[in-house]
Amino acid sequence: MDSNGISELYAQIFSGTTGLITLAFYVLVVIGLWKVFTKAGYPGILAIIPFVNIIFLVKIAGMSGWLALLYIIPIVGFIFGIIVAIKLGERFGKGGFFSFFLLFVFPYIGYLIIGFGESRYRQV
Repeated sequence: MDSNGISELYAQIFSGTTGLITLAFYVLVVIGLWKVFTKAGYPGILAIIPFVNIIFLVKIAGMSGWLALLYIIPIVGFIFGIIVAIKLGERFGKGGFFSFFLLFVFPYIGYLIIGFGESRYRQV
């Protein structure tokens, strides 16, 4: 596929209804992350910046921000995402089932529950 074909593909994917739905889910995640960040003592504005929010999410989970680079490695990134979700859930007093399904599989719901719910951030 040449570069013109790829740009047409991107135009089709991110235009119209699909683009609006993608934007809506991104906005939901940002709103939830904003509240999660403020509960953890970080500026909420960091939730808007795509790669920076991952670094600070890893830090909130209790690990070094440098470990966010593991997301780049395909299979390792998938497994690391599950670990971060579970550790993040533990920091907010949630169990492994909640953490896996609502922070890893459906983050746009889980971050809103943690951010706007009664959960409190606990540093260990």
